Amino acid sequence: MSDASFVLLPDRGVISVAGADTRTFLQGLVSNDVNRVSPTRAVHAALLTPQGKYLHDFFMVEGPDGALLLDCEKDRLPDLQKRLKLYKLRAKVDLADVSEAWAVAALVGTAATARAGLPAETGAAAAKDGGILYVDPRLADLGARALLPAGNARDVLAGLGLGESTRADYDRLRLSLGVPDGSRDLEVERSILLESGFDELNGVDWKKGCYMGQELTARTKYRGLIKKRLMPVEISGEAPPSGTPLMLDGREAGEMRSAAGSQGLALVRLEHLEGGAEPVFDAGGAKVTPRKPAWANF
Repeated sequence: MSDASFVLLPDRGVISVAGADTRTFLQGLVSNDVNRVSPTRAVHAALLTPQGKYLHDFFMVEGPDGALLLDCEKDRLPDLQKRLKLYKLRAKVDLADVSEAWAVAALVGTAATARAGLPAETGAAAAKDGGILYVDPRLADLGARALLPAGNARDVLAGLGLGESTRADYDRLRLSLGVPDGSRDLEVERSILLESGFDELNGVDWKKGCYMGQELTARTKYRGLIKKRLMPVEISGEAPPSGTPLMLDGREAGEMRSAAGSQGLALVRLEHLEGGAEPVFDAGGAKVTPRKPAWANF
């Protein structure tokens, strides 16, 4: 990967949320503070079950017309839109799938954020040619993201001095940093946010007040109930499929999530890391070694 490149992400879709009640509607549902979203600030957030289990996560940006745009998983967009509509009731909110109008891209490499004219600050955003450029709200080391009109996205990004790279390159960067990618790494209706790094990766606001699933999320944090964590792993051998158990001394110690080449993510039981232990797990014949990412607090 060059020091400044872009990767188009056709697996991402976009939902527009517009209307007088947009912010109050979303504020009562999602894990982060919707009121922080502005033309100069993007936010990452999740929608949970009432029991605090993961359903969806997405980036929220303010579009040129003032609507909030949710950059989400494209194949799961209908489910997200359906769930939001269930809670709409009488709120003055319009929900629309506007994926065809927008292209989503990741801007990666050591110089990519600067070429986009952005400070190296998570969530910093700026308008660009009818769209929005913003530093990844989870981790500045991931670079930036772009939400641009579909017809000229490549030209706009090339005009910033960015070459085009591949999704595999982006995945290797993401995995090396230990950052999950939606339902590829989190189990729908089973995973909890704090096992998945959402606290350190700026996906939860602890001061915003109530939202769906907030009670379990807060209780998990303040009672220290985390027993497992998603962690980057080094893989020796063929990358195991997602869901492959991690075994240690005949006991199940975790489970693989997404992987690319020699890098992956796995959900690891923290008891196996106590006392500075550096275990090597077996995962379907491959050897898997976990490592704690620099941003993590555990």
